[in-house]
Amino acid sequence: MLRSISPGRAPLAEYDSSVLWAALLLLTFGMVMVYSSSIAMAEASKFTGGKSAYFLERHALFLAASMFAGMLAFQVPVRLWQQAAPWLFVLGVALLALLLAPGLGREVNGARRWLSLGLATLQPSEFMKLFVVLYAADYTVRKLALMHSFKRGLLPMFAVMLVVGWLLLREPDFGAFVVITAIATGILFLGGMNGKWFGGLLVMMAAGFVGLVLSSPYRMQRIFGFMDPWSDPFGRGYQLSHALIAFGRGEWFGVGLGASVEKLLYLPEAHTDFLLAVIGEELGFVGVIAVIALFSWLVLRAFAIGRQAVALERPYPALVAQGIGVWFGVQSFINMGVNMGVLPTKGLTLPLMSFGGSSLLANCMALAMLLRIDWENRQLMRGTAA
Repeated sequence: MLRSISPGRAPLAEYDSSVLWAALLLLTFGMVMVYSSSIAMAEASKFTGGKSAYFLERHALFLAASMFAGMLAFQVPVRLWQQAAPWLFVLGVALLALLLAPGLGREVNGARRWLSLGLATLQPSEFMKLFVVLYAADYTVRKLALMHSFKRGLLPMFAVMLVVGWLLLREPDFGAFVVITAIATGILFLGGMNGKWFGGLLVMMAAGFVGLVLSSPYRMQRIFGFMDPWSDPFGRGYQLSHALIAFGRGEWFGVGLGASVEKLLYLPEAHTDFLLAVIGEELGFVGVIAVIALFSWLVLRAFAIGRQAVALERPYPALVAQGIGVWFGVQSFINMGVNMGVLPTKGLTLPLMSFGGSSLLANCMALAMLLRIDWENRQLMRGTAA
């Protein structure tokens, strides 16, 4: 049975404007910070031709395309997304498999995570997060009466996710693997998975994580670098040590927008994975807290919209909304934890803010679906009130 907390009476507006405004603030703030954090790298790179606004222009183009895709996604009824969910999941698996085909996957820094489309690249793992939300919610609704059975309820989904996990680890993309696993597990739990099986699954996941770390010297170095980055500040601890220096320089109110020193080719991936460190340096503790507050509000509203859907007896939209909340919550938490040295370094972007077309597109489509669920909830409430 779906887990729910009885919501209070919601105002009969067309949609939750606070979700839209929080998302727009993050998108706008992200574009400003991508520009600020990428100027030095753009000017120094031969690939960009020394054009300081190179990443800003591409990010603005990605953002425009993503917002347009989001507007289109909002027009699609949730029932159609449910019907398409299995096919979208198969498409996602096929795209992940294509990455491993010789000559198709583009390799950057030892990882094959991108498919070249000529003028742009596609990162299938970003879309797989969205497809897993849709598919896991559909699977859970179809198997709702069997959620207490390991063989008939949990095992089929577990087998499918093993295939997805194997493909992701072959790239390798351990960060996406963790997020996608959290999404699928979270949706199964919210859908009524047996508590004992859920506890056992968590133990298995923890054991699997330890096994993956011990079996890979690269991951072992990441763990040791995270535990004490200052023991090797010019080697395995280089990225984290510079991120921590950025936060330290920022103090309460930052050194000022555009005045970061770490972005001057000291901090790698400043405009993608470590964007929050630049925010911390330029805007200080206050800027970081503002970002955390906006993400927290989005996650809370996603779960509130899901609870409202439960109250209206709409199990699939409820699980999709809460799955989006799990996705944004887990990924933003991991990215922030990595930036602050709380978690081991992983290649995960900050949703809605970091540079990256695939990530922006998938994020905007997910938020559009969330707003659509909220809109449909309110339409039903209007009908009930009438």
